[in-house]
Amino acid sequence: MVDVSAKAETERRAVAQGRVVFTAESYKTVRSGGVKKGDVASVAELAGIMGAKRTSDLIPLCHPLPLTGLNVRIEPDDAAHAFIVTAEVKTAGKTGVEMEALTAVMTACLTIYDMAKAVDKSMIIEDVKLVEKSGGASGDFRRGA
Repeated sequence: MVDVSAKAETERRAVAQGRVVFTAESYKTVRSGGVKKGDVASVAELAGIMGAKRTSDLIPLCHPLPLTGLNVRIEPDDAAHAFIVTAEVKTAGKTGVEMEALTAVMTACLTIYDMAKAVDKSMIIEDVKLVEKSGGASGDFRRGA
C-alpha cells in the first residue's frame, strides 16, 4: 500500500456512475416488478452500499476507509431501456474514495444482472466511470470539465 501517513486529512468525495441496459421487452418486465427475486432497485442500492464498505477487502492495496457518507441511487431510463446507477461516497481522510464509489456502482450493476438474469441474460453493464471527485492533493476532477 502507498504510505499516506504524511498526508493531511481532508474532506473527500467521489461520484461514480454506470448503467445496465436491457432489451425493450425485458426492461418492461423488470421495471414493472416482474422479477421473482424482489425489488431490483432496492436490493441493488443496498448491495452497492455493502460493496463500497468492502472495497479494501476486494481491491488489493486499497486502504480501508471510514466512510462518512454513502448514497447509491438506481434510476430508470425508459428511453434507453436501462437502469442508471449512481454512487456518491464521502470521507474525511488521507486518501480518496474513488474506488469505493466505483465498487458501489459495479456491485449494484452486478446485483441488477443477478436479479434479472432469469428474464434477460443479454443485459449489458456499461459506461462505468468516475464522474467527479473532490479533495486531496490532486485537486478536483469533473468529467467533461
